[in-house]
Amino acid sequence: MIAPSLLACDFANVGREIDSVLAAGADVIHVDVMDGHFVTNLSMGPPVVKSIRKHTDAVLDVHIMVTDPAYYIERFAEVGADSITFHIETTDEPMTLIRRLGELGLGAGVSVRPGTPAESLAEVIDSVDLVLVMTVEPGYGGQAFMDDMLDKITILRGMLRPEQRLQVDGGVDSQTIAKCAQAGADVFVAGSSIFRADNVGRAIDDLRLGCR
Repeated sequence: MIAPSLLACDFANVGREIDSVLAAGADVIHVDVMDGHFVTNLSMGPPVVKSIRKHTDAVLDVHIMVTDPAYYIERFAEVGADSITFHIETTDEPMTLIRRLGELGLGAGVSVRPGTPAESLAEVIDSVDLVLVMTVEPGYGGQAFMDDMLDKITILRGMLRPEQRLQVDGGVDSQTIAKCAQAGADVFVAGSSIFRADNVGRAIDDLRLGCR
């Protein structure tokens, strides 16, 4: 699955940007939420996602890089998120969050930043729909892919059931996507390599070819 990250889009024309990637065959829309605390930058909040929801019925995959995921889960559920991924580093009670996501009828994902070992997910991995491996330090787009995350992807694929998704985010382009797919990932978040390409459709096609 190809999941364009809105973090790299032209926010003055976000509706048009969404329409463009969906017409080109994107599977889901990835929404990166940053609170300026867990990560240094700020990005879109619930009002923006509410507007996006009104514009499209595409699946909205919301990745919350925030220090208070319990609060934000509720807010983004209210405005139309389809799935929410939180960071394991932000909570001492991840199962409480996962259960709440289930109660809200949302897909549940859990993410690890580069310095967090795969084993940190051992107690919760059976209960989520998706695991997200950050292949850059979260907080801003346009970073180079970290090859040393490939071993983590392989380890986590071995911990997951076949129906559970393994997502990668950070530095994903037509070259690095092949490494991620070979390691076991099956959902690929890409920002700059899609939205800043000369031809969005060709960029998404190149990503699909790269992960086959």
